[in-house]
Amino acid sequence: MQEADQFNPNSTGPSAIRLSHVVFPVVLIGLGVIGLVKGDFAPGWSPVPESLPGRLALTYLCDFVYLVCGVGLLWRRTAVLAARILFVYLLLWLLLLRVPWFIVAPQVGTWWPASSTAVILGSAWVLYAWLADIRDRRHLGFVTGDKGVRIARILFGLGLIPFGLAHFLYLDATAPLVPGWMQWPIFWSYFTGGAFIAAGVAMVIGVYARLAAALITLQFGLLTLLVWAPRVVAGSLTAFQWNEFFVSILLTAAAWVVADSCRDTPWLAMKSR
Repeated sequence: MQEADQFNPNSTGPSAIRLSHVVFPVVLIGLGVIGLVKGDFAPGWSPVPESLPGRLALTYLCDFVYLVCGVGLLWRRTAVLAARILFVYLLLWLLLLRVPWFIVAPQVGTWWPASSTAVILGSAWVLYAWLADIRDRRHLGFVTGDKGVRIARILFGLGLIPFGLAHFLYLDATAPLVPGWMQWPIFWSYFTGGAFIAAGVAMVIGVYARLAAALITLQFGLLTLLVWAPRVVAGSLTAFQWNEFFVSILLTAAAWVVADSCRDTPWLAMKSR
């Protein structure tokens, strides 16, 4: 079977929105407000090296990008511009900060945030391609066209694979997070890790991509509800875990955008060789 890999939102602009296109901006707005109130990088931007020049100014800039782009995405007249700004800013964040930092100091503290940024960027890229107007499609067709969306999904998939590897490499940290009532914490750690890797590979090679995107969105959502939400209610989260909770919400919303972009692809379609 040949995969219908063309991006087909059935629209030439921001009129064809879906629920994920509302949830994602709302999450961005919420995180931007949290960052501004705390006077620190909002979840999704951190960690950032303390030695980075202009770090304080960059903090507020990043938080404003979340807030302004989130608000802009909710309004039809500004949605395209907001999507373009978010895409470009995240792309620069990945290329100028995450990738060089990872190359200089390859460790979990650098490849984990690089993976998160790749997932969020892939989602923002897909959303930009969806909302792109005629001018964007004419002058930036390599970004907003079918090939651009395919690259965005590959980037999204590549970002998922390290999430899965972390479940295997850092079992001592992931297994204790499994709720006690689920039992078999080691099994669930391996299962969710394997699911992240399988979904990432599926997105990269374009095989069962729609199914993978839908299931990984569900997994992100369940991890948020079953792992982090009970700890929030219990008030037992550390500062680091609070950040992970909000990042989990952001990744769920981001994955939902990608899953929606695959809705015109047959569930079990395979890419012809």
